[in-house]
Amino acid sequence: MTDTLTREAATKRFDQLPLPTTADEHWRFTDLRGFDPAALVQNGHAQGQSPAMLDLDVAGRAVVTENGIEIVDAPDGVTFEPLPADYPATIVPDDDRFAVENLARWTHGLLVHVPKGVELEKPLYVQVVSNGGSLYWRMVVRADEGARFTLIEDLSSAGEDTLAYTNAVVELFVEPSAKLEYVSLQNLSKETWHFGRHRALLQRDSELDWVLGGFGSKRGKVWIENDLVGPGATSRVTGAYFADGDQHLDYDTFQEHAAPNTESDFAFKGALRERATAVWRGMIRVEEDAQKTNAYQENRNLLLSDQAHADSIPGLEIMANDVRCTHGATLGRVDREELFYLMARGLSRSEAERLIVRGFFQDVLDRIELEPVREALGEALEARIPQA
Repeated sequence: MTDTLTREAATKRFDQLPLPTTADEHWRFTDLRGFDPAALVQNGHAQGQSPAMLDLDVAGRAVVTENGIEIVDAPDGVTFEPLPADYPATIVPDDDRFAVENLARWTHGLLVHVPKGVELEKPLYVQVVSNGGSLYWRMVVRADEGARFTLIEDLSSAGEDTLAYTNAVVELFVEPSAKLEYVSLQNLSKETWHFGRHRALLQRDSELDWVLGGFGSKRGKVWIENDLVGPGATSRVTGAYFADGDQHLDYDTFQEHAAPNTESDFAFKGALRERATAVWRGMIRVEEDAQKTNAYQENRNLLLSDQAHADSIPGLEIMANDVRCTHGATLGRVDREELFYLMARGLSRSEAERLIVRGFFQDVLDRIELEPVREALGEALEARIPQA
């Protein structure tokens, strides 16, 4: 990782990086054959704003498309404005071709900066809409010491078959004793290639509560990384995803513990139908000085068809000797006895499957503090089961 990656440096670096292949360990299960950004042009759909996943009373709202960024509302005393074109990246690795491409080519970004001690009762809401072609989206979030707020990022397509390439980079800086709730929802069309790099830097006694929902896109990869560099930092990441048809979702998570008395808890659950596939790769790394670390990661997948497939690869790298690090991964199919029991009591197969899916996801949904987000994710998951 470079100390600072400027637009000029990113442009030069991008030319040096090849497209990943399945020979690369982190891309072993995600084949990018057929990915051709130059061919992803406007596909004739009217441009517009897709419906938001959440209906909320918010403190600030921004709308981003290929054509620009509109700050609809911004709270007093808070920076909620377009990101300066020359804003450097400090926690984005320079070996990720897609992240480097984003830093070289993004045009409409957002800077969110909540000052020291400020608490926002209502969330900040960012709606990012893909109308087709290429969309490079970048956001930088800074929570100063003692600040507390919620930020929701809603990434979607203008149409159900929008042909597009979307590329997102999000940097989160959580200063001492600050608390950030970050919600990232992805509901892109199934004709969209999507790649994302989301990374957080947590200082002393800070808290990050991160919720991720993945429902759309055709194929791609999303990185979710937390660097706990201050003593007492706490991170909780909750992921829920659903794929069907020929969708392929790939999540790569990293929990870096670089200070003592830090805690991280990553829980990802996914349901897959038809020929859908998913990959989750998780790594907990504990540095030598990060004693008293408490870290957990899990990934559980529910297969709703015989053709669906999931790969889970948990990992641990521990250099300290006084830590508690655990992980779990499971893969299972719908229990036929449960299905029969529910159908025998008058439910259709689709109704029974929706109930089973809701039960499967309930424990991760219960981790979500914001009720509107919890309800919206639950409804989105259930809606993926076809009506009878």
